[in-house]
Amino acid sequence: MTGIFKAYDVRGLVPGELDEPTAEKIGTAFANLVNAGSIAVGRDCRPSSPALASAFIRGYLGAGGSVTDFGPTSSPLLYYAIIKGNFDGGAMVTASHLPPDTNGIKLCREKAIPLSGDKGLPALERLVTAMNAGTGCTTPGSYKKGDLTDSYIDMVAGCICARHPLTVAIDAGDGMAGPEIRRLFLQVQNVTPVAVNLEPDGRFPHHGANPFLLSATNELEDLVRHSGADFGVAFDGDADRCIFVDETGARISADLITALIAEHYLREVPGATFLYDLRSSRIVAETVLKQGGKGIRCRVGHAFIKEQMRQENAVFAGELSGHYYFRDTGFCDNGIFAMVQMINLLAEKDRPLSELVSPLKKYASTGEINIRVNRRDSIMEALRSAFPDAQTDTLDGVTMAYPSWWFNIRSSNTEPLIRLNLEADTKDCMDKRTTEVLQIIRDADPSMKIETA
Repeated sequence: MTGIFKAYDVRGLVPGELDEPTAEKIGTAFANLVNAGSIAVGRDCRPSSPALASAFIRGYLGAGGSVTDFGPTSSPLLYYAIIKGNFDGGAMVTASHLPPDTNGIKLCREKAIPLSGDKGLPALERLVTAMNAGTGCTTPGSYKKGDLTDSYIDMVAGCICARHPLTVAIDAGDGMAGPEIRRLFLQVQNVTPVAVNLEPDGRFPHHGANPFLLSATNELEDLVRHSGADFGVAFDGDADRCIFVDETGARISADLITALIAEHYLREVPGATFLYDLRSSRIVAETVLKQGGKGIRCRVGHAFIKEQMRQENAVFAGELSGHYYFRDTGFCDNGIFAMVQMINLLAEKDRPLSELVSPLKKYASTGEINIRVNRRDSIMEALRSAFPDAQTDTLDGVTMAYPSWWFNIRSSNTEPLIRLNLEADTKDCMDKRTTEVLQIIRDADPSMKIETA
């Protein structure tokens, strides 16, 4: 059980780190945190998910709580169910984008407000660690099955406004987006889907569950080119994030999508507030400011972003990892809703996506470089010593900025890695500074190894 309580969820290898007895204990402990209220439970398609979900439910019921089981579902649909059904909380059994031998549990309070390493998860971990086997109450709670798929699809479909015919290439990634995609486009006019990998398969046989990896969108890129689609979208395992490609099949960095969607929203909600994670290009803040909006940097991670969105009443937020959050969906991340916004944007503009993105490619960026290391503290100290005159902040990891370039380095919340993002005014500057920063890291930790996408 050691190490499965992360920054904003529970996650580990199955069964070595996360097994059914542990899931049952987590269910019992969660009942304590939400006063054994009525909760919604869902799960993704991983082979281990049914048993883990059943164990969690068993623990929750044994503590006197009530469960509505939504079965196989996406994370966004479960969030919708928690809010729509006025539940006291919820649990989604999923490891999102990670490999099939990993699983986890995302836990929410009312209104789909997530537990995190700042709020809720440390208390849950303490309860689970101290728990004896067989802990429960004498009056078990109630259980029933639920289904709000039709209501959810109606809501999403009702937000599509395609004034011009569009073709959308879709890779559901063998995950939970597939069934929802099928049902959604039965209700949508003027949009033609060309879709692959719609059948959920928790082994993720085609290319894994993580569309952020370059290799994971090769099939989508080919599909866009061969179908003549206006754009393409690839989803992760639980459909809470996605990656876009333009009509030429070229991947688009998620921060540029954030800028595009924010600009689109500002035409409807002048002066609105938007959040963007601190790894994002400077063009995001510049675009929001130019259009009269307010842009705010935020920490990485869904629990932190959702909390800050509520505090700021932000309309929209975007992460470099492809998570997009919407006030209209209860401040939750929703990959399919992000696809809807791109449909609406392109239908309104009636111009190629590559043309819309081109002005946003003002800076040169490395993208996220994942580095496996053993001496994180030594690396951070070496970087601080190397750039003593940088404008530095520690909002999440360390960001060091100069007028013509900046970088952020932070520890992953989900994997044993550090992640480097560097941006500069020119490619030459980016290449030079990237080489410099990586050499400092290598000198501080000769065992460092760059992970390939």
